[in-house]
Amino acid sequence: MKKIVFLRHGESEWNKENRFTGWTDVDLSDKGKKEAWHAGEELIKNGFIFNRAYTSYLKRAIKTLNIVLDCMNQDWLKVEKDWRLNEKHYGILQGLNKAETAQEYGEDQVKRWRRSYDIAPPALSDDDPRNPKFDTRYREIPRDELPTTESLQDTVIRCMPYWDHVIFPSLKTDEQILIVAHGNSLRGIIKNLKNISDNDIAEFNIPTGVPYVFEFDEKNNLIRDYYLGDQEEIDRQIASVRNQGLANH
Repeated sequence: MKKIVFLRHGESEWNKENRFTGWTDVDLSDKGKKEAWHAGEELIKNGFIFNRAYTSYLKRAIKTLNIVLDCMNQDWLKVEKDWRLNEKHYGILQGLNKAETAQEYGEDQVKRWRRSYDIAPPALSDDDPRNPKFDTRYREIPRDELPTTESLQDTVIRCMPYWDHVIFPSLKTDEQILIVAHGNSLRGIIKNLKNISDNDIAEFNIPTGVPYVFEFDEKNNLIRDYYLGDQEEIDRQIASVRNQGLANH
C-alpha cells in the first residue's frame, strides 16, 4: 500500500492572531511547535517510515517538517524544498486581521477572497516591499512567475505541474511520502486528487498540524483518505478554520 501524508504546518504566530499570512515568512507559535510534535507522534503510532519529504520555502512549513522528522528520528530523510508549494499569495491582505477585514468589507467578500476558486484579493503594487521579487530566496524564479496575489485557481496552476512531474511520480520508488505545506497549496492538490468541484472547494478546510493520509494501490489509484487522530477534535479544528473569516471570530 502506497501512502502520501499531507500535513498543513502547525499554528503560526499569524494564525494565532487570525491574520492573513500568504507568502509572509512567519514563524510557528509555541502551540504550532507542539502540534508538529504531536503529528510526529501520531505518525509513529500508525507505523509510518517515510522515504522522502517535500516542503515549501516558508519557515512555518520547514520548521514543522523538521520537528516531525526529529520526533520520528528521521532527521536524515531526503527533503526537497520548492517555492511552488508555498501558500496562496494574499496580495494586499497579507498582515491584516481576518475578522477586522470582514467587518470592513463584509463576511461574504472575505470568504470569496479566502475560499473561492477563482477570485483573488487585490494585488501588491510593483514597488511594495512585500513583493516577492525583492526576496532573495526567489531570485532565480522568473519575475513573471512570481505572484503579487493569487486565487486558489492560480495556486493550483502553480502547484500542479510540480505535483504531476515531481511528487506523484516518486510513488514509483517511494512508498511513503510526506508533504508539509500550507492550507491552500494542499487544498489545490487535494481538489484535483478528490475531484472536488470549484464550488465545493470553498467549504473544504484543512486544520493545522493534523496528518491527512491518502492511500494508493499499486497502479497509483486513490483508494481512501483519512485524518490521523481524534475525529471529534479534528472536526472542531476544521470548524475553527472555517470561522476565521467571520467578523465576530
